Amino acid sequence: MESVIVAIDGPSGTGKSSTSRAVAAELGLSYLDTGAQYRAITWWMLTNGIDVDDPGAVAAVCGKPVIESGTDPLAPAISVDGADAAGPIRTLEVTSRVSAVSAVPEVRARITGLQRAIAAAAEKGIVVEGRDIGTTVLPGADVKIFLTASPEARAARRSGELKGSEAADLASTREALIRRDAADSSRKTSPLAKAGDAVEVDTTDLTLPQVIECVVALVEEKRAAR
Repeated sequence: MESVIVAIDGPSGTGKSSTSRAVAAELGLSYLDTGAQYRAITWWMLTNGIDVDDPGAVAAVCGKPVIESGTDPLAPAISVDGADAAGPIRTLEVTSRVSAVSAVPEVRARITGLQRAIAAAAEKGIVVEGRDIGTTVLPGADVKIFLTASPEARAARRSGELKGSEAADLASTREALIRRDAADSSRKTSPLAKAGDAVEVDTTDLTLPQVIECVVALVEEKRAAR
């Protein structure tokens, strides 16, 4: 099969990660979670006492951490300075600060360079998921998908199977998602946005297998057109 680059963008809770990993595995492609890279650099900043609310301080040190991403969709991995960061980058603290760090232009330039290098090295092709892949990182991607879903559906997915104060947990998760969307969509550098030539897929009422089937069909259609 000819190499193919697939860009999957969209806000949190739309099923990007699960869909991207499954599509990459099914089609024999590499996989890259770009959000994990921004989380990794945010975690490094917090761990090293950098004031993440000071863009100048963040910009001054963003070139220091060594971030390495595994591209196996069945076992995605990420390390910072040689240490496994897969767990630490998913904490609430990192989640609440990643938008501020990722808005710094120097950070985006650094991480975008890493992402493009990884995509260029993927011999069989790659599925890259994020928020600015089709618009900024890989504007020449062969297939561009933009996943969407209602805030309610996204919050429910993020919260998982809630127990106890279900309504409060769901409401707080929904509000957090909306705040992050606003921050990521309004930033000056590489905002969250749908590429003009991307296919929009609303996952609100779709099961994960249905979303995967839809994206795989779009990729295979592109390959057949070649």
